[in-house]
Amino acid sequence: MKQEGTDFMHVLLYFRRQSASVTDELIMLQQETIGARENSSLVTRLRDYNQLLKPNLSGMVVFSSVIGYLMAPNISFSWTDMGMWQRVVLLFAGGMMVTGGANTINQILERESDRLMKRTRTRPLPDGRMSDTEAWIFATVMGVVGAILLAMFFTPLAGLLSFFSLLLYAFAYTPMKKIHPVAVFIGAIPGALPPLIGWTAATGSIDAGGLVLFALQFFWQFPHFWAIAWVAFDDYANAGIKMLPTREKESKFTAIQCIMYSMVLIPMAMLPLQFGMTGTIGTALAVACGLLYFGASIAFYMKNDHKSARRVMFASFIYLPVTLLALVIDKVQM
Repeated sequence: MKQEGTDFMHVLLYFRRQSASVTDELIMLQQETIGARENSSLVTRLRDYNQLLKPNLSGMVVFSSVIGYLMAPNISFSWTDMGMWQRVVLLFAGGMMVTGGANTINQILERESDRLMKRTRTRPLPDGRMSDTEAWIFATVMGVVGAILLAMFFTPLAGLLSFFSLLLYAFAYTPMKKIHPVAVFIGAIPGALPPLIGWTAATGSIDAGGLVLFALQFFWQFPHFWAIAWVAFDDYANAGIKMLPTREKESKFTAIQCIMYSMVLIPMAMLPLQFGMTGTIGTALAVACGLLYFGASIAFYMKNDHKSARRVMFASFIYLPVTLLALVIDKVQM
């Protein structure tokens, strides 16, 4: 009997140990599951903030600001100048913050319209993944801190221009998109300010060189905007957004406007050479890009279809970075 009691106790202890081991494993699995959920939640939130920033659009905008800075006469480009690269990184960071703040406000104000468009309905605000309050806090912090960074590390004028650009884009261009096509003209102003902001970050003043860069980017935007609006006409119409210079998509008036504005860019590309900002090679490439843009606009007028409108859009994507890079690279070699 005594032996049987001892055996029973051993069995009982064995099962207790097994039960404790299973319990510990369950607790560990539960903790891992909670940790995975937290990590997933964090990744999702970071993705949402990334969508608010619109990094592809913001990156292109800030790229032109960096080019404006490097084009300034008092900036000497050198691959080995770490001080210059540090300033470029600071300028890029400040510009991304201000642009990101403007893009976030744009999405806050357009959240109802975004719900009606296929390409925007899954954004954080229309999808309900983020509150308006959280987005406003994010936009305010990004915009204010970015403008202060530009004012402190570069020039007060650069900071003021960047904050003015944010206000104009967010509170004039954005609401006007649902009222009148003049929104494109209004939006082209903050859209063309980045190279001028970069120029003033280097020089502290608004002069001919900065204004030439502003003008190039200003006129570039009209065919760019209109081609996108033509391609996305149905989506924009569903949301009540009025971007085309005509109410009818089939009208060739939009293509005529694209021709006029792209044509202006061809002689305008020679201005940097006239002001001693770049050399003949950079000028030739800028003119060639203008001719490409103009040719795409002519084809859009002749065919007036989805494919030709997309070609204008892609020509606009090529024109700006190639032209700006050509101008600054030739300036470096002068």
